[in-house]
Amino acid sequence: MATTIEGAIAGAAGGNAGILAKERTVAGEGYSRWLAPPAALAIHLCIGMAYGFSVFWLPMSKLIASPDPACPKAAGWIDDLFTSTCNWSVTSETITFTLFIVFLGLAAALWGGWVERSGPRKAGVASAVCWCGGLVLGGLGVYVHQLWIVWLGTGVLGGIGLGLGYISPVSTLIKWFPDRRGMATGFAIMGFGGGAMIGAPLATLLMKHFAPGGANGVWQTYLAMAAIYLVFMLGGAFAYRVPPNGWRPAGWAPPEDHGKAMITRRHVHLNRAWKTPQFWAIWGVLCLNVSAGIGVLAMASPMFQEVFGGKLIGAAAGFNDLSPEQKSQIAIIAASLVGLLSLFNSLGRIFWASLSDRLGRKKTYYAFFVLGIASYCLLPTFGHLGAVALFIAAACLILSMYGGGFSTIPAYLADMFGTQMVGAIHGRLLTAWSVAGVIGPVLIAKLRDFEKTQGVPPNLLYDVTLYVLAALLLGGLICNALIRPVDAGNFMSDEELAAERKLSHEVLADPRAANAARGGMGVAVLLAWLAVGVPFAWGLWTALLKSAALFR
Repeated sequence: MATTIEGAIAGAAGGNAGILAKERTVAGEGYSRWLAPPAALAIHLCIGMAYGFSVFWLPMSKLIASPDPACPKAAGWIDDLFTSTCNWSVTSETITFTLFIVFLGLAAALWGGWVERSGPRKAGVASAVCWCGGLVLGGLGVYVHQLWIVWLGTGVLGGIGLGLGYISPVSTLIKWFPDRRGMATGFAIMGFGGGAMIGAPLATLLMKHFAPGGANGVWQTYLAMAAIYLVFMLGGAFAYRVPPNGWRPAGWAPPEDHGKAMITRRHVHLNRAWKTPQFWAIWGVLCLNVSAGIGVLAMASPMFQEVFGGKLIGAAAGFNDLSPEQKSQIAIIAASLVGLLSLFNSLGRIFWASLSDRLGRKKTYYAFFVLGIASYCLLPTFGHLGAVALFIAAACLILSMYGGGFSTIPAYLADMFGTQMVGAIHGRLLTAWSVAGVIGPVLIAKLRDFEKTQGVPPNLLYDVTLYVLAALLLGGLICNALIRPVDAGNFMSDEELAAERKLSHEVLADPRAANAARGGMGVAVLLAWLAVGVPFAWGLWTALLKSAALFR
């Protein structure tokens, strides 16, 4: 038996496996587990730019300085798709974001099992190729002015890169930090929320750099960001290491499993997990939490402007009574709110996920839904009272829990279904995000339009919508209450688990586990955290500067 194990280890180390193979990423004795979170952040901070793509919409709608006079004034997306002589509408361009979210969920669901078995390095490289290749193809679409190429490249291919990159570190981080599951996944997924804080101002600076004399620098910015992101993402992918099978932090022992605990020590196969009631209850929890949060995120700027109108600049007039100059002033202030919400979306991911390690996942989601329902129901009252600061505080709390819902869900899945296939199960669960990415923005936009056609004044347009979003969270609260420990019959037998670990290229009884990854907080760890921390700090500082306009 020992000879067989040693042979397997020698084969893995002897170069028979390619440089991207999972066998080549098993950590050695000097590796520190604190190198894993910055590797994940390097990828998530790049793909998180998906949230910041709105900085491109207006410049992309003005690519043609002298459009054809015959261009229709109210062109639909079909007209925009193939035109090379008319400017695109912002509405048509924003479909790119919908494609991001849809293909993120589809890619994660379709290839989650492949990511689990191939390891984070190969998945990270695939993500980098798809995401950065999508930006290059999107830049080509902007250059030749063909929207369908932008959709295909940035939306579809980029969306696949998002899905692969999003789930690539989940299983690895949970295995490195069994004692702090929430904190570990919170670090990585915080990067996805914070990617826009870095990417959006970076894109704005690059467009100005590539647009001397008032020209448009969109396609050049796409290519420049593709090059920058490729370097960071490949750096993160090659920095990944996985713990040897059986590895544990020094001095830590898993909690006892009596069959009724909300944290199991056993493992459920993907093919069984998605058929359990627990999976679909958690699917409902994520979908409803995201639908409510993303609805606010999608309409934050116009909602803020229409609810408060002239109050934002010290004028008594309502939104419809403002001059064009005054509307421009409040639009700048509202843009600051969007930046502040993005900040809380990011920081909420690490705060709530870390807190869930103490509270437990179920109690954390109870907090999300109870606080969220109260916040949504209070927002209309704050608007009626003209209480700008309270409105902002409630919106920031909502977005912190929106982000926290994303970062806590992988740990919830690991608690319920074990760690062996948690990445694949998480990938399948992200279809809830795809559905929510359509439901939330469409619901809030349709309700707003309906209220507007009924003659409701701008400051009251969102009252019904916010109460409906609170009702969605009530549904999520019920789903969370229904979650119980997984039935014992769904867990893999020892033979099934051994077979799955063989497919995942894991040494079944790895003698390296006792001594692997005992490295401390050395120079390598410091440099790795600086590599992701400096860009994040710059994005954070930029967001805070912009948000200061809200409180002047």
